[in-house]
Amino acid sequence: MKSETKSVKNAWAMYDWANSVFSLVITSAVFPIYYSAVTRNGDTHLVNFLGIECINTALYSYALSVSFLIVAILSPVLSAIADISGNKKMFMKIFCYMGAASCISLYFFTGDNVEWGIFMFMLGNIGFTGSIVFYNAFLPEIAESKEFDKLSAKGFALGYIGSAILLIISLVIITQPQLFGIEDNSFAPRFAFVLTGLWWIGFAQITFSKLKDTPVTQKPEGYKYLFNGFKELKLVFKQVQNLKMLKFYLLAFFLYSMGVQTVMYMATLFGDKELKLESTQLIITILIIQFVGVAGSYGFSWLSSKFGNIRALLLAVFIWIGVCIFAYFIHTANEFFGLAFVVGLIMGGIQSLSRSTYAKLLPETNDHASFFSFFDVTEKIAIVGGTFAYGLVEQLTGSMRISALVLMVFFIGGALMMIPLLNRKSLKVLEPLT
Repeated sequence: MKSETKSVKNAWAMYDWANSVFSLVITSAVFPIYYSAVTRNGDTHLVNFLGIECINTALYSYALSVSFLIVAILSPVLSAIADISGNKKMFMKIFCYMGAASCISLYFFTGDNVEWGIFMFMLGNIGFTGSIVFYNAFLPEIAESKEFDKLSAKGFALGYIGSAILLIISLVIITQPQLFGIEDNSFAPRFAFVLTGLWWIGFAQITFSKLKDTPVTQKPEGYKYLFNGFKELKLVFKQVQNLKMLKFYLLAFFLYSMGVQTVMYMATLFGDKELKLESTQLIITILIIQFVGVAGSYGFSWLSSKFGNIRALLLAVFIWIGVCIFAYFIHTANEFFGLAFVVGLIMGGIQSLSRSTYAKLLPETNDHASFFSFFDVTEKIAIVGGTFAYGLVEQLTGSMRISALVLMVFFIGGALMMIPLLNRKSLKVLEPLT
């Protein structure tokens, strides 16, 4: 399938355009602001969830942790099924539709039903992250290794642009509801959740119309999907142990992902609670990140072509360390906007390069879904650790600033793991380090 047409590759990249609206509107912008507003009682930030009282933003962080943990557990099983049945696209569809339906269901979250809002948010996140397992697994099947960086960057760039367009539409509806005859202030953001689900389902059809599954051999006798998924994961883990370059890279990826993903999911709530920014200011901040992220994706792709993937990733990680330090000291909206500009540059770059670097390092194999399942499980467990640590530190200290500072430790660890790879001139070399 490496000789796929340009239209297939473009259709693959369009899934970023389709599903990135969830990442932006639901996990980063509109939903966190709405959630914070409807779960706040004056200056009180405590909520009752299933009889347990906790800080609303900490509960949000824990909800992210649990949803990613569920995906980490499900991913190996689903990927094994996809590999042996050749039905990656079908499973991608299932998770896509489940996630989009959950977005639409958030329309019924009003603040009085915290459990409904949290559970639908978690189910949407499971659909979003679950579909990406199969989406990423198509990359090495439709493109050559030399195309990975550029195609991966194209996907992220489309995601940033598409999600920004929907966010702008949502922002107009939320800030100017009278133009649309809307009198209920809570209706506009809830309508944005419905638009997000419809956008996701609608544009995903472009991807589904072009992608084709790779034929596989007949299912082995006695094949058991449940156990074989984890067996495949164990086999991938053993192969990783024998590929030292890949092993060091995955350790680095695990550590810096604990920081990157947590910042991405908690930034809006940080601006809301610590800086007391208005909703419009917070959404503008997210838009800055989105548009700058397009340049960041292509910029770091260019840097990797000139200086290598590892050097480009290291640069991004060092900048992230600076972001964590600066976040502890900021107090004004302008400082937050400036920080958002820097985050946008490195967010798109580090996400795009992380995916393409892993694809370059894979050994020759037909089980792409299993290898990308391992990659996604690594990322999801990192997010579980990062978001849980963030929420726990806030719960213990009452400060999201200290939580942000703690994330710096993860980036430092990731940088240390990548330093041994600097003596490798090319990521196209897949043999173990000697």
